[in-house]
Amino acid sequence: MRLLTLILFVFPMIANAAYDRNVARPVDQVVFGQIDSVRYFSQTEVIHARENGWETFIGAVAGGIIGHQFGGGRGKPLATIVGSIAGAGIARHHAVRSYQRDDQLVELLIKTEGDKYIDVIQDADPNMIFSREDRVRILYFNDGVRVDKEY
Repeated sequence: MRLLTLILFVFPMIANAAYDRNVARPVDQVVFGQIDSVRYFSQTEVIHARENGWETFIGAVAGGIIGHQFGGGRGKPLATIVGSIAGAGIARHHAVRSYQRDDQLVELLIKTEGDKYIDVIQDADPNMIFSREDRVRILYFNDGVRVDKEY
């Protein structure tokens, strides 16, 4: 028996939409097998999202208005510029927001009909609960892999 372990990570990315079972897609290859082990787990990812810049602009304007209140004569334009720079810097620092995203994943170790082992990690679908010894099909697409139950 030849043992081949292939680890494939398939879960939603920010740039890619989640797998949609209601959309027809061409399949490059289908491999049938039986689940040897199943492990459900979650992955926590901290995402730092930068705002679009309006906050920095508003901070610069507010800082310029406040800075304009200080100084006299030739110092007023300098105080306005310094206030604008300080306001933009403060606003930009606070414009970065962080949030946490929890992805529910499932790891499937599958023994294929050719007696090879394939390990796939994909997003968990509450409508597709896997158990040990379930018959499955591994669907190979041009942009990834997905495991579904064999019906």
